[in-house]
Amino acid sequence: MWWQMIPMAILALTVIVAVALIYGSRRWESATKEMHARLEAARLPVGTKAFSPDELIGLPAPVQKYFRAALKDGRSIISAVHLELSGTINLSATAEKWKRFTSTQQVITQRPAFDWEGRIDMMPGLTGRVHDAYIAGEGILHAALFGLVSLVNLRGTPEIAQGELMRFLAEAAFYPTALLPSQGVQWKGVDDFSAEATLKDGETTVTLLFRFHENGLIESVRAEARGRTVGRVAMPTPWECQVTKCELRDGMCIPAG
Repeated sequence: MWWQMIPMAILALTVIVAVALIYGSRRWESATKEMHARLEAARLPVGTKAFSPDELIGLPAPVQKYFRAALKDGRSIISAVHLELSGTINLSATAEKWKRFTSTQQVITQRPAFDWEGRIDMMPGLTGRVHDAYIAGEGILHAALFGLVSLVNLRGTPEIAQGELMRFLAEAAFYPTALLPSQGVQWKGVDDFSAEATLKDGETTVTLLFRFHENGLIESVRAEARGRTVGRVAMPTPWECQVTKCELRDGMCIPAG
C-alpha cells in the first residue's frame, strides 16, 4: 500500500537534507579558507615597529590627546588581529527582528583588510552564514542559508568597497595603532573635540568623523553616507558607531561597550 512507502520517503528526504547541509557547510568553510589565504597574500609590512609620541607632532589637538590616552609609549604596531564576537543583530531596517549571532573576524592592518564570518540563528533549525569583508581593495557581502542558498551576494563595486573600508577604519579603534599617520591615516581637525580621519587604499578613499570625550578617548565615529544593503543594492545612509566605555588591554584603551 502507498502509506507503507511514507517512512521510506521520510528517510530519503532526511538523508537528502543532511547531505545538502554537510555539502553547504563544507563549501562555505572552503570559501572561508580561500578568503583568509587572500588576506595573507595581500599582507604588507607595517613599517614602523612601535608607537612613538614623535609621530603626533602636527596632528590636530584632539587627535594627539586621543593617542596619548589610548596608547602607551613603545606599544608595538599591530599587524594582525583575530576576534571572536557574539551578540544580536537586527535583520530588518523597519522592524525589530533581532537574531543571535556568533562570529570570528580576521584583520590585517597593512594593507587594510578583514573578513567577518558569522553564523546567524534565523529561526529554529535555520542558520544563515555571512561573509562581510574587504580584501585587496574589494568589498564583499555574501549571505547564504546553510552556506548553500545565496540570499545576498554583493562584491566588486565601488560602493561596496567604500562601505567595507569605512567599517575597517571605524573598527580600527579596537586596534588603535592602525589609526596612526604611519599606517596611512590622515587627520584633519574640525573642532576641540572632533576630527576627520581619511584612509586611502588603492582606488578607494573614505573619510569618517571621529568625536572624542573630554578624557580624550573616542565617543563616536560617523559617516554621512555609507552603503546600507537594501535588496541587492547598497543605499547611501548615515551611519554612526557610539562608544560608551573603554578598557585598558595590553597597553591600549579600546572600546568595551
